[in-house]
Amino acid sequence: MSNRRKFLRQLALGSGALSIGIPSFASNDSRDRELEHALQTGTKSQRFNMSGYAAPKLDKVRIGHIGLGQRGPGAVSRMSHIEGVEIVALCDLYPDRVTKAQQILEKAGMPKAKEYSGENGWKDMISKEAIDLIYITSPWELHTPMAVYAMEHGKHAVTEIPAALTLDQCWQLVETSEKTRKHCMMLENCCYDFFEMLTLNMTRHGLFGELVHAEGAYIHNLLDLNFSKNGYANMWRLRENYKMHGSLYPMHGLGPVAQCMDINRGDKMDYLVSLSSNDFQMQKMANEKAAADPFYKEFANKNYRGNMNTTVIKTNKGKSIMIQHDVTSTRPYSRIHLISGTKGVAQKWPEPEKISFGHEWIKEAELKELYEKYTPEIIKHVGEIAKQIGGHGGMDFMMDWRLIDCLRNGLPLDMDVYDAASWSSIIPLSGKSIAKRSGSMDIPDFTRGAWKNNKPVNLTLDGGGNTGVKKAEKDAAKGQLNV
Repeated sequence: MSNRRKFLRQLALGSGALSIGIPSFASNDSRDRELEHALQTGTKSQRFNMSGYAAPKLDKVRIGHIGLGQRGPGAVSRMSHIEGVEIVALCDLYPDRVTKAQQILEKAGMPKAKEYSGENGWKDMISKEAIDLIYITSPWELHTPMAVYAMEHGKHAVTEIPAALTLDQCWQLVETSEKTRKHCMMLENCCYDFFEMLTLNMTRHGLFGELVHAEGAYIHNLLDLNFSKNGYANMWRLRENYKMHGSLYPMHGLGPVAQCMDINRGDKMDYLVSLSSNDFQMQKMANEKAAADPFYKEFANKNYRGNMNTTVIKTNKGKSIMIQHDVTSTRPYSRIHLISGTKGVAQKWPEPEKISFGHEWIKEAELKELYEKYTPEIIKHVGEIAKQIGGHGGMDFMMDWRLIDCLRNGLPLDMDVYDAASWSSIIPLSGKSIAKRSGSMDIPDFTRGAWKNNKPVNLTLDGGGNTGVKKAEKDAAKGQLNV
């Protein structure tokens, strides 16, 4: 039996078989075939539609945080400013990080959280504590296992991007969320940036006409950070850049434009083609560092992913999306964020943001008028407080606030497990396309047909909007909003 089939058999003997509905009485050979098919394409029909699903209201949202390295402490700090939040437990591989995060709660006047650490501390925390929401900011390869384990133990799960690294993992998230009816949301903060939300609301009101094309990107020079000994623990993020090839981080560019184009909610991504340049910088830097410092020896002469990846996607309705990823080139930061329709176009990067309804960009005064008329309610409600609290200019706080407000008021989340799966699937599919000389790769329909009737993201605060502002305003008055 191949290693692949051995893995499938092991998964089938555990909770994975239950989550995808493979019958326990099937013979070994037929069970392997059914499991392989289910992991790649999902079961034949949707178990339960999580798009638009409103979980029962939670008067108080009890949170357990996993991962307190680069992103975790900021998440703990932001949550400490939101009403109706109780931070029950903190977990990290390294105990000193947990102890340090306790200081954030102490500063906020919140009770001390239970502490968990070590390799399996997250499992103990999830299984032992009375928690409503698991907030995952761990290394990428742990996102899916942690989210699945959380949902199987009756907790909602939100995870930093990407939510999954393989198609198998994408389907595991979908199947587990549908089976448990627990939310699984990817924390795509760029969907809550101010211009991105403005253009989404303008799209909803038809100002750009029928959207035809969109572009997004993550172009960010991370060479020094990725090679820093004081950066990511055990250099895990650097390792991902030679373990995988393709678009490793497509969500920042893809998420906002996918919402504008109603992906999974009226349209779906059908197929992609992907192309990468060669690597002209990462191996060179690794070799130079290895020559001067034995610490970097294991990173020398690796086959690193190329500098620039460009992935082009065709949707079911015949629209196109271009996504770029480059974390090595020496160039200014950009997410592009361009949406182009039959009546107009909007683009943010390079700054400043601009909008056109003809052959020229509109004037600054006209742009200001559009902001005044089409800024979504969530920004009017908590935007100024979000800027003070911080987190990439405030979008991180708006994302967290919106999540808690939806959970407390029993509202559907803006991003669901189908978004987490489909946006993450670009990672493995772009790699497969590159391996086939930019061959076309089908993108699975993780909604299994439900995209045709799913409703677009709702930017109003109907039934919500009553969370967080008062506490944050009090914290602002006390000068406690620095994250």
